Amino acid sequence: MPRGQKSKLRAREKRRQARCETQALKEAQATAAAAGESPSALSGGRPAAAAPRRPQGAASFTGADAALSGTDSDEGARSQDEGSPRSSKGSEVSHRDPLNKKVVLLVQFLLQKYQKREPISKADMLKFAIKKYRNQFNEILKRASEHMELAFGLDLKEVDPIRHCYTLVNKLDLTDGSMHEDENMPKTGLLMIVLGVIFMKGNCAPEEEVWEVLNMMGVYAERKHFIYGEPKKVITQDLVQLQYLQYRQVADTDPPRFEFLWGQRAYAETSKMRVLEFLAKIHDTVPSAFPSWYEEALRDEEERARARAAARARTAAMASARARALASSFAHPK
Repeated sequence: MPRGQKSKLRAREKRRQARCETQALKEAQATAAAAGESPSALSGGRPAAAAPRRPQGAASFTGADAALSGTDSDEGARSQDEGSPRSSKGSEVSHRDPLNKKVVLLVQFLLQKYQKREPISKADMLKFAIKKYRNQFNEILKRASEHMELAFGLDLKEVDPIRHCYTLVNKLDLTDGSMHEDENMPKTGLLMIVLGVIFMKGNCAPEEEVWEVLNMMGVYAERKHFIYGEPKKVITQDLVQLQYLQYRQVADTDPPRFEFLWGQRAYAETSKMRVLEFLAKIHDTVPSAFPSWYEEALRDEEERARARAAARARTAAMASARARALASSFAHPK
């Protein structure tokens, strides 16, 4: 091959590699911010942990962001064709792994089943989502399950191993009399991300920084979401009324600014360690990979253990006192 042509090929390859590296860096930054490690959005000056990997399938397959932002796979494909920032990378991923499209279809199928409160069977998944990829069922199901957990806070559990029937279980019980049945959609993933932002911002997060993270996930305050409905209403009203979040105005701000804190039910039904485990899973790592927050979560676990022990001691003391009073009443009847 002529020397000049070789030089052109090498230059072209270098440009291609540079584009790939730039795109990978952008995606890593977006992922880190969504999980609480962006220096500008969340870290608050704390040292960042080593960059963990994203879980396979949970965020790597084509259309994952489309599922989260409320678009279907066809719309996601169109946006790629129209030259969105993710288009070239998404096309590469799609060609590299043909299972990705089936994972997206299965995620959408599972969400529809959850919304309609319908049973989930392996036969239906094969028929309506997986079809010709029957031999890859386990791998597709694994990836879809990871995405259901990380994006929507839903665990897929097999309830009948013989007939291969499954159910989706919410990580937190968000059912409440104040929410209509059709509004009871999987919002736990959204809540866990917000709780994580609050935790990593020193247990109090400015509203604009919460939205900065959610925007990177394709969730916007003024844009209706096909899973979460109206995200701003969900976060600032529904979850506040259910006491999972506190939403208050920052003192002495004009125009007014607002901030988020954990609500009473969040403290009762989850913990800093569980939220950190959730965020660590997004990074495909372990909670101890975030040392400062891990130490705080450990202290929180110790305080909770002491509180539980004290509550048990009070309950035992009260039971003992009642038993003594009852024994005394029998020994000295009036």
